[in-house]
Order: sequence, then structure tokens, then C-alpha cells
Amino acid sequence: MKRYVGIDVAQEQSALCIVDDTGAIILESTCPTDPDEIVRTIATAVGDVEKIVHESGPLSTWLTRELAKRGAPVVCIDARAAHKVLSARMNKSDKSDAVGLAQLARTGWYGEVHVKSEASDQLRLILSARERLIRIRMDIEGQVRGLLKAYGIRLGPVNAGYSRQSFRDQLGAAIKGEPSLEMIFASLITVHETVCLEATAIDAKVQQLAKDVPLARRLTSIPGVGPIVSLRFIATIDDVTRFRKATDVGAYLGLTPRRYQSGEMDWSGRISKRGDGTMRKLLYEAANILIQRVSRFSPLKAWAMRLVARKGMKKAIVATARKLAVILTRIWRDGTTFAWTKEELPA
Repeated sequence: MKRYVGIDVAQEQSALCIVDDTGAIILESTCPTDPDEIVRTIATAVGDVEKIVHESGPLSTWLTRELAKRGAPVVCIDARAAHKVLSARMNKSDKSDAVGLAQLARTGWYGEVHVKSEASDQLRLILSARERLIRIRMDIEGQVRGLLKAYGIRLGPVNAGYSRQSFRDQLGAAIKGEPSLEMIFASLITVHETVCLEATAIDAKVQQLAKDVPLARRLTSIPGVGPIVSLRFIATIDDVTRFRKATDVGAYLGLTPRRYQSGEMDWSGRISKRGDGTMRKLLYEAANILIQRVSRFSPLKAWAMRLVARKGMKKAIVATARKLAVILTRIWRDGTTFAWTKEELPA
């Protein structure tokens, strides 16, 4: 008799339910959110199991990896899809959710979530840290500009790159001779300088990483795609072979239109915006650069410009972003580089 396990994961204690292949409940229990304790609880109750299911969440990546290392047949499922099923139950509790997840494991009515590799997570970590530092820098500059306007002080533009020294020079000159303002903005100037230096350092690491990774170098051969876009795409996709077709990546990143069909009603709406929002934003920016700033023409640029003429700039940028995702996937899968002319395209 096959047995299936559902785990409702929480910070400290997780609810656990085991059912057999007829749906009958064998065990309902709680145990610490620790891989060893979970494996021990399951082994003590029933021994081997067919499948262990839990929802995606903050601890899902760590828990899936640790259970897999211990030989457990673990599957992480989409929490949004599971929520629609679990919400049909009369009462909401951790115990009830664990039972529902166990039944989902038994029926197979779920969508499995790809758990990314540790290398992918490390790459995402450094890119996220870079993005956060830049956001902190922008927040400080925006706050300072807003506060100074109450005193009639308007700072000029800054063109000093990541160090942003001219911003601090302007601020220092604006508040010079005003003891109260000097006291207020002294700490902000110090924090701003530290953040700018760290952002510059981490950006240099990212640029070097893009040069050291052969795949990233090939992806940057695409017009509009730089080191940040290529590295983020690698970290987001992780394993390109999990997509049957290259065009599936567009849907995965939320760049395909929503569709609703029921009876005689059938319409397509705006893009779904599912998946990684940061990656989608970067692809949109890359498409915008390709259309408006890349001067060298290619079949891709010609296609995008024809789309601008027919559909308008905004729709053309979204469509080009989707096409860039497909091209990135094909280049990754085929081991090629971007072909600037049709003659360079492989037969």
C-alpha cells in the first residue's frame, strides 16, 4: 500500500499528515520544522512513503534540499494553486492544510515548483544585494532633495557614476553655514558615501563575474542585453532543459497575455505578470534599449521597429521583451551567439 505525506510548513512547528492510497488518514501530527525530525517522524509511523508534498514559501527551498539529501521523495508545489484547493475546505487550520496537501500528493493534482540550485541562489543573492544598495542610495538622495526644498534649496543633477561625489559636494555646499542643517544631514552624508562605495565594489564584482561566466558572455552578444540582464536570466531560469519549448519562457516570466474562455466568451487581456518581476522589468528595459538606443540594425531590431509602427511603443517593447527571453533561451540551449545578419543564422 502506497503512502503519501502532506506537510504544512511553519516557522517552528509543522503540521504533518500521512494518508494511504485510498485517502484514509494514517497519522496526523506536528513536529519541529527540522529535516531530521520530519524524516524520523515519517519513518517511525509508516517507514517508506511514495511522496512528500509541501507548499512553496520562505523555507521551501531549504527544506526541499535538505529532505532530498536525506533520500526523501519530496516535492514542492505551487502555493497559489494549492491555496485554491485548500480554501474549499470548511475550516482553515494547519492540521486541515496538511490533510489537504496529503490528498493532493495522492491524487497528483498539483503543479510542481522547480527548486533552484545553490549556485543560482548565490548569483541571485549578489544581484539582489546590488539592487538593494542602489535603491538605498536613491532613497537617500530623494529624501534629501525633498527635505531641502522646504528651505528653497534645489540640488542639481548628478553625473558622477556610482560614487555620486558631486551629490555630496552639492549638499555640503548647500547646508554650509547652517548648523541645524549640518547636524541633520551629517549622518545622511556618511551613510550615502558608504552605500555608494559598497555599490561600486559589488558592481565591479558583478561585471567581473559576467566576464568569467562563458554563458553570460554569449548572452550579452544580444543587443540591449548587458551583464546584469544575462546574469539575472541565468539565476532565474537555472536549468534551461526544464522548458520543452523556448517560447514557454515568455509565459514563465509573465510576458504572455492572459486569456479567458467560457462558452461563447473568449478574450485576451494584458500580460499575466507571473513569475520573477525583477527579471521581467530587466527584459523590458533591455527591449527599450534595443528599440531606442541601439543604432546597429539587425533582423531583431527591424522586427521590433515594424512592431512599433503597427502597435505603438509600449506594446512593441513588451513583445520585444518576450522575444528577447526566447532568444536568450535558444542561445543558452544551442551554445551559439547572437546572429546580427540573416547570413549568420545556422541552417
